[in-house]
Amino acid sequence: MPKVNRVYRRSGTLWEGGYLSYIAEQEQYLLICQRYIELNPVRAGLVVHPAEYPWSSYRANGQGEESEILDQHYLYMNLGKTPAKRQAVYRSLFYNALAPELVDQIRNATNGNYALGDERFKAEVESTLKRRVTPGKAGRPRKYPVLEEI
Repeated sequence: MPKVNRVYRRSGTLWEGGYLSYIAEQEQYLLICQRYIELNPVRAGLVVHPAEYPWSSYRANGQGEESEILDQHYLYMNLGKTPAKRQAVYRSLFYNALAPELVDQIRNATNGNYALGDERFKAEVESTLKRRVTPGKAGRPRKYPVLEEI
């Protein structure tokens, strides 16, 4: 067992379980998920504002800082006709904290590898992927049907 695993009482490779993803409905959740990601360092107490975090895309999206690695999504581009307008609208998204329910939805989708979107979107993804993309019922299925009491 590697020393890191002994020290931290863990097993497996260092990066095991480090990458999680989910499918999200763009129109409804893209900007919400961007806010969630860019506010992670704030929630973790690393910075007071997302612009202070060195690996955040907030400075490009909200302040116009040049980035060679960032491609702007069409939904971001639709926030305004000019870069200044888009940046102002993007900054305004951060005036209020994300609702705790949204944070929970994103975390559950990420941790469970579930689709994030409305019911129509989830049904479409399930049909396309031919697999369940929503939480199932807990426990094993019953072998025999339960007889109802009369």
